[in-house]
Amino acid sequence: MRRSWYSLNQAFRRRISHLGITPNHYTILRWLSEAKSVGLTQRQIADLMASDPNTITSILNRMEAKNLIRRTPHAQDGRAHQIVIRPKGKDAFRKALPLAQELQNQIMTCLPKSERQTFLEQLSIVADACMSVLQTDHD
Repeated sequence: MRRSWYSLNQAFRRRISHLGITPNHYTILRWLSEAKSVGLTQRQIADLMASDPNTITSILNRMEAKNLIRRTPHAQDGRAHQIVIRPKGKDAFRKALPLAQELQNQIMTCLPKSERQTFLEQLSIVADACMSVLQTDHD
């Protein structure tokens, strides 16, 4: 799994480097795009990325410096920040999305068409199981 993830990450990194974003930026921009204007908290992003808050803060600092996102105080929780996507972030995501889809399609050709959907579903099951183990270990 690690070798697959690393190779995929590096291939995607090369394809989107001209956009000035990284695979982590793309993932966060995707989640923010799906969250619409509501945005997400830093904690929600850390949970989605299965990463520690310090790492996410560092990534968000770089994204904010590039005007991809904006942090605002959370309306209900004074300790939290709400993260929303800025127009430059929307544009970067819009340009990167077809590159991500093209890469996925290219890689999936290694599997017979009849097995591709099942593979993606099983990969999702494995990801959910990993998150479950992570949460159990954290509690």
